[in-house]
Parts: sequence; structure tokens; C-alpha cells
Amino acid sequence: MKPDDLLHRARGLVPVLGKRAEATDRDRRILSETMKDLHEAGLFRALQPARYGGLECGLDTFVRVVDEIGRGCGATAWVYSVLAMHQWHIGMFPEQAQNDVWKTTPDALASSSYRPSGGVEAVEGGYKLSGTWGFASGCDNTQWTIMGGKIEPGNGDAPLHQCFFLVPRADYKIEDNWHVLGLSGTGSKNLVIEEAFVPAHRVLTVAQAGSGDPPGAAVNPGLLFRIPFLAAVQLCLCSPLLGMAQGALDHYIEALRTWTTKGTFSGPRLNLAELPTIQLRTAEAAASIDAARLLLLRVCSDTQAAMVRNAKLTPALRIRNRRDHAFAVRLLVRAVDQLYESVGTNGLFDDNPIQREWRNVHAGAMHITNNWDAAGTLYGRFALGLEPGGSSLW
Repeated sequence: MKPDDLLHRARGLVPVLGKRAEATDRDRRILSETMKDLHEAGLFRALQPARYGGLECGLDTFVRVVDEIGRGCGATAWVYSVLAMHQWHIGMFPEQAQNDVWKTTPDALASSSYRPSGGVEAVEGGYKLSGTWGFASGCDNTQWTIMGGKIEPGNGDAPLHQCFFLVPRADYKIEDNWHVLGLSGTGSKNLVIEEAFVPAHRVLTVAQAGSGDPPGAAVNPGLLFRIPFLAAVQLCLCSPLLGMAQGALDHYIEALRTWTTKGTFSGPRLNLAELPTIQLRTAEAAASIDAARLLLLRVCSDTQAAMVRNAKLTPALRIRNRRDHAFAVRLLVRAVDQLYESVGTNGLFDDNPIQREWRNVHAGAMHITNNWDAAGTLYGRFALGLEPGGSSLW
């Protein structure tokens, strides 16, 4: 399957995803029929290792597919983006861990909760996990999860190693705590574990994931799996907002074909599309979305070009990319605000798609990865010759 085929399939799902968007929000999870459609279209194979039937597409193809899905349903785009990116992440784990996930079930997916919020105890042959991990988007629709944690490196004086633990569905419970303002349909619920054993082969350190030579690269030789973890994972959290904003603009333009003033106290009936202010809002929102898209696609192309040259991703490139991730989100939030400010009282109703994506975009922008204060100051310090710090962000 070629990249254009994936894009064509994603584009073909936009109308049906749009029809399901309200029900997805109401159910607070991705609908089973939507997951079936995404699987049948082969979209989850975009970044999956080829040895398990994956396509190992470029990051640019991934961003474009997420963008298309978001035009139909923002929550679906968020969950698709996160779960599809995890296919790449799992490809960095040791071969035995990959076999555990995909050998008998090549369509298996994993949610995640990367924040090391639970307890980890070293035991013979691996580790024992206990605690609660939050914000596991799409957890109702997956067979595994990737949890963050810290382990002793064997020297009590050394700092703890941050790690990723691959855990099967049978070992955790889902706590239904996801009652939120935006991205309701992502089902980003708590995961609770009571003394689950994780064998050592299902553990990947953050250092290994960021090394450019993770254990999984021994069996997945493609350049995709040599991209450092933090140089690409942020894309799955900003790209969905592209589609959300574009979907809001699509609905706005379509609605303007019929929007008019009532012609009661304000004089004769007027087509709102004729108002210069509405025209300017449309133009500025469209330009902001296009600018954000170009920024994110440049992140992809420059990252991939460096990998092809077998060059290390320099701090200058990685920090600029982090700036662009967050600034793209800033542009998208502003674009949707421009539109929503002018939709009138109809925009108060929950079934209004512009209102829904306005909530979704603002919710997505609150993720720390998309936080402009963090990314902007990181870049500013570096550009001014100061020690950037914040290595966990880039």
C-alpha cells in the first residue's frame, strides 16, 4: 500500500466519522464501529514494523492521515494518532516484547500513560507494578498499555532510570473517571494496577528509546525506528489539532451558505457571508491552519532528511522542532477562536460541530507537549545562548 492509498482511505472515512462525532462524545470513547473502520482501512499499520504487516510510512504521511481523520471527528483523530504512534514505540522494544503483542494478534494496539505515577518494585525476572496511571487515551479500545515508571539502576547513589513498561489488558483495570470539557470521546481514563508482574523483556528505558539504536532496531532495521523517541512522539499530540481546526473551518464555510440575520430589529435580512469581518475571520483562520500544517510537515521532512543522511539530530533542530510543535498549536487555537467567536447563539448547542471542535482544540492544547510557555522559553533560552535545560521536552 502506498502513502497516497492511506490518505485516500482516511479521507473516505471523514463523512461517516463526522456523523458519529456527537455519539463519540456522548459515549466518552471511540465507537467500536469506528475502530473497525480504522482497522479495515489499514490505518493503524502506518508506523507499525513491516515484519508484522506494518507499512513503516514516513512521519509526514502519518501527520497527513491524522489531519484527514480530524476533519471528521477530533476525538477519533486524537485516539488514532496516539495509538498509531505507539505502534512505532513498541517497535523499539526488544523482539520478544514485540512478539508478545503482535505475533498472534498483528492488529493489537496499546494505549499509554507515560507519566511515572505508579510504584515499581524489582523482582526476580522483571518488575512488579502497582498504582494508578492517568490519561490513557483510547484504553477501552486496546489490548495493551505502555506505562511510565522509574527503576533503581543497581547503584543506590545513581538517579533512577525512567522506563516504559508494556502491560497486557488482563493486568489492569479501567477506572471510568473521564468526565471532561473537551476531547470527551477519547476515553482518556485512569488505569489501575495491583501488583502486576512485567518481565524484563517488556521494559524499555527512556534512554534506550532516545538513543537512536533501541533494542527493537536489531530486528526493525528501517530508519523510522532509529528516530529518537522525543524527536517524533510529540507529533501525535499536535497533529490531531490540525484536523480539528480544519473541520471547524469546513463546517463554518458550509454554514455561511445559509446563515443570515433575521431582519427584525437589525434591518433587512443579510447574508452573513457578505460581512467583511466574516470574510476576514475566514481568511485568517484558513491561513493560520495552513501555516500550522506547513510547520508540522517541515518538522517531519527535516527530521527524516537528517536520518537519511545518517546525521544526528542536532539540539538546534530538535529545539526548533519543539518550538514549531507548540507554535502550530497556538496558531490552531487562534484559528478556531476566530471562527467560534462569530457563530452566534447556535454555537452554544452541544450538537454544533464548530463548538465541539473548539472544545476539542482547547483541550488538546492543554497537554504539556503542546504548551507554548514550555516550548517557547526552551527555544528562547537556546537562541539567546543560554543553557536550554528541559531535556525531557526535546
